[in-house]
Amino acid sequence: MPVTRQEHWNTIFTTKAEEAVSWFQATPETSLRLIRACNLPKDASILDVGAGASHLPDGLLEGGFTNIAVLDVSAAALAKTKARLGNTGSTVRIIVADLAAWQPDLTVDLWHDRAVLHFLTEERDRAAYAVALRHAVRPGGFVLIAGFAPSGPERCSGLPVLRADQGMIASLLGPDFDLLDAFEEDHQTPSGGRQRFVFTRFRRRAG
Repeated sequence: MPVTRQEHWNTIFTTKAEEAVSWFQATPETSLRLIRACNLPKDASILDVGAGASHLPDGLLEGGFTNIAVLDVSAAALAKTKARLGNTGSTVRIIVADLAAWQPDLTVDLWHDRAVLHFLTEERDRAAYAVALRHAVRPGGFVLIAGFAPSGPERCSGLPVLRADQGMIASLLGPDFDLLDAFEEDHQTPSGGRQRFVFTRFRRRAG
């Protein structure tokens, strides 16, 4: 019987130390810099999808943001985040869900993804992702998506990945989203390797 997406990621997050996974960042500075560029008010609604045990909510809380939600298919990953944040993160909303099947019950000013889209190798899953994003992001809101660039790795955590450029991501979002930033950057893994990422920032048209 094939392993489900949830089972796969729960296994990863229960068997590997936080600093051992290739995507680990003690401070996700590029994401935080792009979020700061959006000039959002501190009570803006920010959703980090595919959050895993990312330290992004830590950085957002330190920056004074008060309306943060983190979503991941792995309950084990989010439990690590909740434990790490402690009382400081008591206001952070935890959402356990598979983005390929999630129906948003919130609207957000900013959607952040540095970990999900490149694992959605099936077109139907990417289409479901785009539907969820359009339901969640309010007009005038921002979308930050990062993933493996065309020259990035072909596999990660034992899974095949989608390598995309800014044009592919823009096509997925559709004409209501204007591209504000796009660039490639190397991420250094804890083991010393390098992975090529593409970072994009979009804004949804207000009308």
